[in-house]
Amino acid sequence: MNESISTIRKRFELAHQEELPILFQEYADDERAGVQALISKYRRQEEKLAAERTRLKRMHEFEERFADCEFVCGIDEAGRGPLAGPVVAGAVILPKDCEILYLNDSKQVSAKKREELYDEIMEKAVAAGVGMASPKRIDEINILQATYEAMREAINKLGVMPDVLLNDAVTIPGVPICQVPIVKGDAKSVSIAAASILAKVTRDRLMVQYEEILPGYGFAKHKGYGSQEHIEALKRLGPSPIHRETFIKGIMGWE
Repeated sequence: MNESISTIRKRFELAHQEELPILFQEYADDERAGVQALISKYRRQEEKLAAERTRLKRMHEFEERFADCEFVCGIDEAGRGPLAGPVVAGAVILPKDCEILYLNDSKQVSAKKREELYDEIMEKAVAAGVGMASPKRIDEINILQATYEAMREAINKLGVMPDVLLNDAVTIPGVPICQVPIVKGDAKSVSIAAASILAKVTRDRLMVQYEEILPGYGFAKHKGYGSQEHIEALKRLGPSPIHRETFIKGIMGWE
């Protein structure tokens, strides 16, 4: 007697990845539409997973280039462009051959997925560090120098000394470690992508907290970027303590 489709569905749901080909073969001759639909569904999932692993392999190109190094560290930042809040840098050293599915440039990942990736990165990373530069510091030394400062702090918080830094497009002054600037590196290197997620999630969480302390600006929604809603609130309420004066002087009509 044929197994019920619900029983077969449960077998697929409970199967480990390596067991799926066996199930495909076992039920290949079952002509029931429901069974064939199950096989098609899980075959598509297999194909999607294979494509994702191929994409991730491409993103290991730079890590493989420096495979002789013990600690390869990715560096990236979040928050260079907003009108308010700090600039945040992330530094991440992943284990060799580490697999974190769907790891990508933080801008290509949904907020929910970024949170999930953040937890997995923090669980698997050999070391991770976060650095920040405040709005006041950004006004004092400019956004580029403040970004470098945040990156140096992130590196110093790793707890281990990297052998090489894979940076998203920049060379950080004052760091005596081999550096490899990679244009659009957060989409080309898993280490930089991990640092991108770390920096973005950390900064977004901070901006949500600022919304509680400084209500009315909508920080939790726009994260300090210059949305129409933010600009209107800024003109209505005036600057908050976390606004970057050098970024808003045109909006406020300051000389």
